[in-house]
Amino acid sequence: MAASVALLVNPAAGGGRARRAATAVERVLKERGLAVERHDSRDLAHARSLAREAAQAGETVAVLSGDGMIGAAADELRAIEGSVLAVLPGGRGNDLARVLGISTDPVEASAVVAGGVARPMDLGEVCEARAGAEGRSFVGVASAGFDSDANRIANEAPSWLGGLVYLYGALRALAAWHPARFQLELRPSGERLEFSCYSVGVANSGAYGGGMRPAPDALLDDGLLDVVVCEHVSKLRFLTSVMPRVFKGTHVELPNVHVFRAAEVDISCDRPFVMYADGDPIGELPVRARALKAAVMVLMPSGGALTRALGDRSTPLPHPGAQGD
Repeated sequence: MAASVALLVNPAAGGGRARRAATAVERVLKERGLAVERHDSRDLAHARSLAREAAQAGETVAVLSGDGMIGAAADELRAIEGSVLAVLPGGRGNDLARVLGISTDPVEASAVVAGGVARPMDLGEVCEARAGAEGRSFVGVASAGFDSDANRIANEAPSWLGGLVYLYGALRALAAWHPARFQLELRPSGERLEFSCYSVGVANSGAYGGGMRPAPDALLDDGLLDVVVCEHVSKLRFLTSVMPRVFKGTHVELPNVHVFRAAEVDISCDRPFVMYADGDPIGELPVRARALKAAVMVLMPSGGALTRALGDRSTPLPHPGAQGD
């Protein structure tokens, strides 16, 4: 734990939730003996600059926002030796905090900034397949297809919907959806797969969308991405069978859902899609996604609460092989 903390606040996160909590968070951190300087971000580019400058000054970077800005800060910190990230949930979903065992109440989560332990965490990275494109990191799940439409609609939805914004986005997207054909190449195996499906997701973490568990076995420290493919079924079956199961992670038991593990994967499609990660656009298909092993140090609660978030897998995931329709 560093005695000096840069508190980065996204005033717009969670419909103003982060802004409303910031004063109390700052007070609690100071009461715990930390030197705190608060910075309110104007946009993601400004947040990146703030995170970079704070890390270079040797300050712990505590981000009070949703996972999108947390991911942007992590993307900056991965290049700065000795940098430490602290997660303060201020958005609508706050999935990284859930996975790390951090309270979703930002004031209660402040205890982790003061008394947590720093451990290395993987990041995912997405790079567009065009000349000169630079990779961008994410902390949770990047996905394209049906998820692209649902994310776009959710981001445009009124803030008063709160956590229901993700369900709203999914239902609106489903009404207009028609299948897309995706091509994948997994590395290092070199296996090539093709599916007619709803979406392809690459998961560094196991959760997104305010508690959904698209990749329930994904780990934050294994140097791999869980690649989740949901093949095409009728809209009724998708609505009544697949979507409800995502909240428990049991959708991966369905015959039309496949999970692969890879250090890297190329993703393309027969029509254009924007890939979203942590709720924000991260690139246009075709893309290459890869895992960045131990890319950033993150503060986590001390004790045994993290065993489900971080640690070695005891058994390998069964590989369903190349399946398509």
